Amino acid sequence: MLIETGHPDLSIARQCELIGLSRASRYYRPQGETASNLGLMRLIDEQYTKMPYYGVLRMTAHLRRAGHKVGPKRIRRLLRLLALEAIYPKPRLSQPNDKHRRYPYLLRGVAIVRPDQVWATDITYIRLHGGYAYLVAIMDWFSRYVLSWDLSITLETDFCLSALDRALQQARKTADIFNSDQGAQFTSQEFAGRLESAGMRVSRDGRGRMIDNIFIERLWRSLKYEEVYLHDYPDVLAASRGIHRYFRRYNEERLHESLGYRTPAEVYFDRREVVA
Repeated sequence: MLIETGHPDLSIARQCELIGLSRASRYYRPQGETASNLGLMRLIDEQYTKMPYYGVLRMTAHLRRAGHKVGPKRIRRLLRLLALEAIYPKPRLSQPNDKHRRYPYLLRGVAIVRPDQVWATDITYIRLHGGYAYLVAIMDWFSRYVLSWDLSITLETDFCLSALDRALQQARKTADIFNSDQGAQFTSQEFAGRLESAGMRVSRDGRGRMIDNIFIERLWRSLKYEEVYLHDYPDVLAASRGIHRYFRRYNEERLHESLGYRTPAEVYFDRREVVA
């Protein structure tokens, strides 16, 4: 077990913080979806990871071709539950909450030339045996270094705020620009206010435009193919252990061709050694 109840020196809250796990997820119980829906969610997640431009109709057709009797209404609900949205431009069917301040996309045509110039964040679905959780990560765009992350059993804003607080504590300094999609967690007044209090300019992707946050979407693809899909996590704690192991390897060991075959940590912390 990663969490030790009754530890003489570390509270449960502190142990959760150290492993990047929201405290609420410590008490995780499987979600109330049927086994059939959980199976469909796994298939949807895998297909979306391969083809993120699949919307409701294409995903429905894909699952029907695989022998599943599903309709668009059911697939639309599951896509929303997975926090997935196809990347193609779509009609503007809903209006932003007027209580939330609107922010422009600030990265179009901007050259990213140094660490802590731009941070980016996103949320992805993590499948568990008999349930699911959500993962948020904050990445330095230039170096691809994962600054912080957190797991949650819900899509409430708290776990995103927890990841942001941890990034602010662990980073070398705050970023000039913080980019995210238009998810409710990131457009909340509390989240945006915390960014502005830290002196960061807030940037928002266009709706359904994965390309605006491409590097963190590539991170999700790597994480799922190299870690998540290789394991059947029994619960949130097992998922946290695997994701912690993966991100440590990703930051410290994984060489990136685009970084001159250096690791994200070497680039972010400006370490000069280069692995041949």
